[in-house]
Amino acid sequence: MVDTAASADSARAPGDQVRCEGCAREVKPELLCPTCVKLGIQSSYFCSQSCFKENWKKHKDVHAVFKLLQKKNQEAETSAETDLAKFNPQDRNTWRNDPHLRNFLSFSFTGELRPWPILQCMRSVPPHIQQPDYALSGVPQSELDSRRKSNVHVHSEEEIQRLRETCLLGRRALDYAHSLVKPGVTTEEIDAKVHAFIVDNGGYPSPLNYQQFPKSCCTSVNEVICHGIPDFRPLQDGDIVNIDITVFFKGMHGDLNETYCVGDNVDEDSKRLIKGAYECLMEAVKQCRPGMMYRDVGRIVSDVADKYNLSVVRSYCGHGIGELFHTTPNIPHYRRNKAIGVMKPGHVFTIEPMINAGKSGDLLWPDNWTACTIDGRRSAQFEHTLLVTETGVEILTKRLPCSPPLDFDASAYDNL
Repeated sequence: MVDTAASADSARAPGDQVRCEGCAREVKPELLCPTCVKLGIQSSYFCSQSCFKENWKKHKDVHAVFKLLQKKNQEAETSAETDLAKFNPQDRNTWRNDPHLRNFLSFSFTGELRPWPILQCMRSVPPHIQQPDYALSGVPQSELDSRRKSNVHVHSEEEIQRLRETCLLGRRALDYAHSLVKPGVTTEEIDAKVHAFIVDNGGYPSPLNYQQFPKSCCTSVNEVICHGIPDFRPLQDGDIVNIDITVFFKGMHGDLNETYCVGDNVDEDSKRLIKGAYECLMEAVKQCRPGMMYRDVGRIVSDVADKYNLSVVRSYCGHGIGELFHTTPNIPHYRRNKAIGVMKPGHVFTIEPMINAGKSGDLLWPDNWTACTIDGRRSAQFEHTLLVTETGVEILTKRLPCSPPLDFDASAYDNL
């Protein structure tokens, strides 16, 4: 017996279709497996009662795998709680027995932020959800193979429609993450809820196991520039935090991020940094159109950064995106770069300038992911996934009328 999905997640727009788990046809999200509902798996849809019965033997394996992964996660959470009771961020002797923290024992930090314990068990994704090629291996083989090619893919109308749906899910996930940001909340909690949100809506969180990244989103606090690993550190009043979300849905990736103030006591320099970083992105987006050189993005970003007396990180670039998480073109954000190529209708890519309050240099933490500023000053970033059209650009990850407001007046870009 299959229940009617009367309580389908609000993140799915009216009229959206989903893939039947039995026959893979596109159907309305109406019929759900009742066992999945009880377990909290909210995206196992079927086209009919008969299809559900015919595929029951295969489908019930989903329940067994989900229960096993759920048990492993609960055990990992219990272990993490025990570790937290012994942890002191200012006493490195308490870091020695933690497999994540022991890498930092002799590291010289540039700022005040310290690593905290993380949940060691990777979050589970139900097997019926379409997953990228690296989901199990951690190796994005299709990306590695594509590096032999230099051309930028021109997306078809069918591919563009799938990208729009993917980026809409990404936008809703980021807006949900934004609503969770407040003092006392840990980035581990945000990661857990973002993961559940994406999976419950039929998507895969693209960062998860991408080149062995252990989490479902990136959370970069204060002096962290990018790729921060969510952990058990509670956000503090006065922090700033960037949340970077990418979703894999219907065979496409959609990538976006924003930086938020935590609480009411963020200093004016940090607010200026955040506003400047947003303007760096949006002024570049505003100029995108057919015929524009990709290298010109860096000039526009740098001009805005100069206006705010900020610096542009050179180590990380915007990138092509679609069926692959990262592909051509490569888009540096600094001036006088050597980016190759011209924007053409059908090109899809990200612009994501990382902007520092102090020096532009970056330093990698011993976890081999977290990049921080070399002087300990703060960093901010915003990102959109963009489609070049015949007449200009479409922001696929555009903010919605219902998106939570940013911490500054962003209305000048509402019509982009």
